[in-house]
Amino acid sequence: MLKEVTHTDIISESLTLAEMILKSEQYKQYEIAKQAVKSDIDAQEMIWEFTKRKNDFEEVQRFGKYHPDYDRVSKEVRELKRKLDLYDPIAKFKKSEKQLDELLSEISLMVAHAVSEKIKVPTGNPFFDSMSCGGGCGTGGSCGCK
Repeated sequence: MLKEVTHTDIISESLTLAEMILKSEQYKQYEIAKQAVKSDIDAQEMIWEFTKRKNDFEEVQRFGKYHPDYDRVSKEVRELKRKLDLYDPIAKFKKSEKQLDELLSEISLMVAHAVSEKIKVPTGNPFFDSMSCGGGCGTGGSCGCK
């Protein structure tokens, strides 16, 4: 006979799982990378500049290509984005963020499937998404669900 699971049991197990995530290597690397970006003056200046340019872009985006500064502002935003993405502390942060996201997606999938194989868990990862589709998605099976 199965033991009845109470809300208290679920909360307790959830807190244990949260503690395990906070002790994981992925989380530790994420925190280190996050602190490195926060303490890097050049990174902070680039982020500030990118945010400013992005706001400018959103303003010209309202008019699209008909705005006189659309091409210039669009190009500046793309160049700054690329510069940000290639800057080492930010690249390391993004990589650690992705690894933590993958861990959380795996855990979400495991928790959902512990309840029912039919639960869909959008992970953003095609490998895991294909595993989580339990059918009934309305695409006629083109997504790979059964």
